[in-house]
Amino acid sequence: MMAMFMKVHKNDHKIVAVCDEDLIGKVLESKELYLDLDRYRGFYVGEKTKVSKVKEELREFDSANLVGRRSVAIAIDLGLAGRKDVMYIKTTPYIQIYRL
Repeated sequence: MMAMFMKVHKNDHKIVAVCDEDLIGKVLESKELYLDLDRYRGFYVGEKTKVSKVKEELREFDSANLVGRRSVAIAIDLGLAGRKDVMYIKTTPYIQIYRL
């Protein structure tokens, strides 16, 4: 089973960053979007985590960045976003969620 990395950034706001493990170190690029998961691996790589832990952190947050099929599916499963809200970098799903 593929793992995910999660890093929770806390300052004035809580940012939850989650990325499918197999995407770390890659550069994702399409005409509209560019995401460098090598250069910015430190934003996503905290602890290897399970779905239950990601769901726990997504109970309360100010913003969330999720990259990869498994990670994005969690946000959809929780009702935080719909399939129409998902952006794709070629075939890789990516979503940003903001709570204002």
